[in-house]
Amino acid sequence: MCCEAVGQRSRRWIEGTHVSTRRLGARVETKWSRARAYRPLSPRLFGDSCPVDALSSFLTPERLPYEEAIQQNFSPAQVGDSFGPTWWTCWFRVELTIPEAWVGQEVHLRWESDGEGLVWRDGEPVQGLTKEGEKTSYVLNERLGEGDPRSLTLYVEVACSGLLGAGKGSMIAAPDPEKMFQVSRAELAVFHQDVHKLLVVLELLLGMAKGLGEDNQRSFQALYTANQMVNVCDPAQPKTFSVAQALACQFFGQHGGESQHTLHAMGHCHIDTAWLWPFEETVRKCARSWVTAVQLMERNPEFIFVCSQAQQLLWVKSHYPGLYTRLQEFACCGQFVPVGGTWVEMDGNLPSGEAMVRQFLQGQNFFLQEFGKMCSEFWLPDTFGYSAQLPQIMLGCGIGRFLTQKLSWNLVNSFPHHTFFWEGLDGSRVLTHFPPGNSYGMQGSVEEVLKTVTNNRDKGRTNHSAFLFGFGDGGGGPTQTMLDRLKRLGNTDGLPRVQLSSPGRLFSALESTSGQLCTWVGELFLELHNGTYTSQAQIKKGNRECERILHDVELLSSLALARSAQFLYPAAQLQCLWRLLLLNQFHDVVPGSCIQLVAEDAMCHYKDIRSHGNKLLSTAAAALCAGEPGPEGLLVVNTLPWKRTEVLALPKPGGAHSLALVTVPSMGFAPAPAPTSLQPLVPQQPVFVVQEPDGSVTLDNGIIRVRLDPTGRLSSLVLVASGREAIAEGAVGNQFVLFDDVPLYWDAWDVMDYHLETRRPVLGQVRTLAVGTEGGLRGSAWFLLQLSPNSRLSQEVVLDVGCPYVRFHTEVAGGQGSGYLPWMRLVGMGPAPGLSLSLPSPHPLPCPQVHWHEAHKFLKVEFPARVQSPQATYEIQFGHLQRPTHYNTSWDWARFEVWTHRWMDLSEHGFGLALLNDCKYGASVHGNVLSLSLLRAPKAPDAFADMGRHEFTYALMPHKAAWERIPHFLPCAPLRPASPGSFQDAGVIRAAYTLNFPLLALPAPGPAPAAAWSAFSLSTPAVVLETVKQAEAPAESRTLLLRLYEAYGSHVDCWLHTSLLVQEAVLCDFLERRDPAGQLPLSDASLKLTFSPFQVRSLLLVLQTPSD
Repeated sequence: MCCEAVGQRSRRWIEGTHVSTRRLGARVETKWSRARAYRPLSPRLFGDSCPVDALSSFLTPERLPYEEAIQQNFSPAQVGDSFGPTWWTCWFRVELTIPEAWVGQEVHLRWESDGEGLVWRDGEPVQGLTKEGEKTSYVLNERLGEGDPRSLTLYVEVACSGLLGAGKGSMIAAPDPEKMFQVSRAELAVFHQDVHKLLVVLELLLGMAKGLGEDNQRSFQALYTANQMVNVCDPAQPKTFSVAQALACQFFGQHGGESQHTLHAMGHCHIDTAWLWPFEETVRKCARSWVTAVQLMERNPEFIFVCSQAQQLLWVKSHYPGLYTRLQEFACCGQFVPVGGTWVEMDGNLPSGEAMVRQFLQGQNFFLQEFGKMCSEFWLPDTFGYSAQLPQIMLGCGIGRFLTQKLSWNLVNSFPHHTFFWEGLDGSRVLTHFPPGNSYGMQGSVEEVLKTVTNNRDKGRTNHSAFLFGFGDGGGGPTQTMLDRLKRLGNTDGLPRVQLSSPGRLFSALESTSGQLCTWVGELFLELHNGTYTSQAQIKKGNRECERILHDVELLSSLALARSAQFLYPAAQLQCLWRLLLLNQFHDVVPGSCIQLVAEDAMCHYKDIRSHGNKLLSTAAAALCAGEPGPEGLLVVNTLPWKRTEVLALPKPGGAHSLALVTVPSMGFAPAPAPTSLQPLVPQQPVFVVQEPDGSVTLDNGIIRVRLDPTGRLSSLVLVASGREAIAEGAVGNQFVLFDDVPLYWDAWDVMDYHLETRRPVLGQVRTLAVGTEGGLRGSAWFLLQLSPNSRLSQEVVLDVGCPYVRFHTEVAGGQGSGYLPWMRLVGMGPAPGLSLSLPSPHPLPCPQVHWHEAHKFLKVEFPARVQSPQATYEIQFGHLQRPTHYNTSWDWARFEVWTHRWMDLSEHGFGLALLNDCKYGASVHGNVLSLSLLRAPKAPDAFADMGRHEFTYALMPHKAAWERIPHFLPCAPLRPASPGSFQDAGVIRAAYTLNFPLLALPAPGPAPAAAWSAFSLSTPAVVLETVKQAEAPAESRTLLLRLYEAYGSHVDCWLHTSLLVQEAVLCDFLERRDPAGQLPLSDASLKLTFSPFQVRSLLLVLQTPSD
């Protein structure tokens, strides 16, 4: 509402005053106005001015360090010149002379550009400049002294991008690669601090008059005071300013009572580690934002600035060491407060449980090393939902406090609390606070202050709230004007009390009155941005693969360390690879809501992890084989904690491959079968493949029988022992479905519920189904399917001997050309000559691929199940949870698209159907239909997102009983039905691990071990040994860290058996700090551990030195 409207409304409030309220509105509007959106400076804020002496520039496509940039050839430039294009950098040399007449006054360099700038003075960054962040001047002298230098040379580094990137036409549009930029102002000017102070108080007074309402006495007083100030103040007579200020002081000096709500105001600058700009630009954003915060901390000793993300701090340490030293100095005096405890502000849904632990492990160790203490608050204000296992992970990393605000974005339901206890999957509880202002980028206005109090949903239970102020997302941070507003509001009658505070003070105040707080149990599901579970499929595939690679490298390196005194664990290399993976798990990268440049960088990071990871795997394998008798050959490694018998493709002389049934012990290795024994006697029924006259194909391994109709759809899936059909009567599974996918605004982020109304099944052509592998150890069939005029897919449906699930290796391909002929030839005859075995690949045949060329389409695959249940189960980090399969309430309906990890399951008593995957996250179960989200085609902020080639695998596993293995549980070994049981008893969890962690066939550089060997095994399938790695502490070089979790949701005792020579075993937390009461007795190389449902436990094993 404009000031004039306030004046009109206040006519009936103020009667008899000598200045009409219309006059007040008009005078304030014309003399003191500041636009609400950007609050441009009043012309009277600056006095005398003069141009700079000389301006010259240098344009480069690179982001050069200062020392190199200033050595370049600068050419004369002038205000108004254009430079660019997007992502380039223009360096300006600014030569200036301050007039003698300005002695005793505050002198600024005024600089306005549509690109973000950074001022350099005497070789150090001193001020960030951006119009969008209301930072358009740099203070040269707060009070120009007689002895201060008059002539200066400054450098201004201007990025050819704005605070929020360079979107073409809108903020989230793909960047405009040809956009040009210019400097619109470069001059010296005298700054009038007294005018600035008057503007601040008048703005606050008018904010109170508007915000408190016409029935509020204090609103009347605020308007009347502003009216008096206008009357006594003459802009042409600065001496009258003090009289007006005295009136303001009198008003703001009237304090509120003890019951006032307290706002804990903290300077904040949310900087997306990559989003609408590349990673490299974020480095400069950090410098621009934080050097400005340093200036504010110097001028305002009471100002406290909070900062998260260890990765960004490391960047600044590397590129701006002087600035970093200043940050450390302010941290020592409590003004610069590191928060969060994580490497980056990661996505809260998609990273694995171990990756989430590593976020804290890397982050907390960095903060301890660099700033002397760890963080006590988890700080994640802008991610797209929060896993139900986060409370346990937080507590395990020494954090019991959590701050976010993203659930205020819910599209359907308003979250019922702002301050509450959040209880996780295992029962862990953390104190959680959502700033009631629903923002992490406040600017200190009265409207925001009042909104914070009004919105608070926990009135009466607590009387304290966070107020985070400063420009964010693209950086920028707080301004002096914001600080001046908040300091003036401090303790003013009619408003909540405002304190410049810290996270520690806020949470201490909340904890002191936490007895009446409510508890929220389970995940914090964001009812928006559901499309981020699927967008940028290649990034998600890279994430899952690289999580697996690092898991495998750590395990094999640990086993090599345990077996060889000469082996050096690659701790430094692994830390670098983990940090790359954690960087990609930032909440705009792995979700796929980033520009093309970021996606390309992320794929390069994954390439590096794969390349270096595979080298480390080979090094560890060589160490495991050292000194072993036996012929040269392959070492087959099982990185999962249970014995496995599976079909594996092994190389033959000449480059061909042959299938073999291989048995490998738990977390151990076995020699590969010799070529003469590649077809051993199969102890169970081989796979039979039959193609019927109508073109349909049946695959049968004695455990499940799969029938595909002539177009490749799943017409029947039967558990052979019971005869139970898994596919709903009259329906077909493996049905590909296309949807129109046009969000309201957030293209890569959102999929709206109305997309479900556009469901179009993709129908195949009859007799396109053909037999691939003809049976024995493996049977398969393949088909082609035209999705649209621009996209098509091919798929191989595979069933292995002894395997309880059927796999669907899928390719989506663009166009109608003949690019599939090589693959089509291969399907029927096995791998082509010359193909080498890819160490991390789970597929013995060249996997079908997907080329996808669509616009705003959504591809899913559906499986209608012959199962009825009101809820489905989805895997999350270190466990699983249930979500409804119906839309009874708005809370149920808002979950029309959800996330999962490796599996989801729909079960009724005694029977169920599980859908597994190797790289997908988006999913849903509505009624009896399991749906896996495969590909999207958003056009912003990356116009080419998801276009091109894709490969992925999903699998279907029916289960009726607890399958009993002979003699052990082996996912692909002989099976017999035991007592009726759940998906847990049937082995769904292990099956999903098996799909995602294939056996590794590693070439042995010398003789491979002649006998099988196992490092660890567990007494119960309810517990998973998730991680084996070297302990972090340098003094623990011969100590292993083991992390286990209870996967079924049960109380259970578990014996951990090991063949390693263990000297000591002790429990620890997730940061690997020993539990003083956590000593574990060793009995016959075994340890007993007790678990509650979904509990995660970590322990340290101190190894004896092997004799080699």
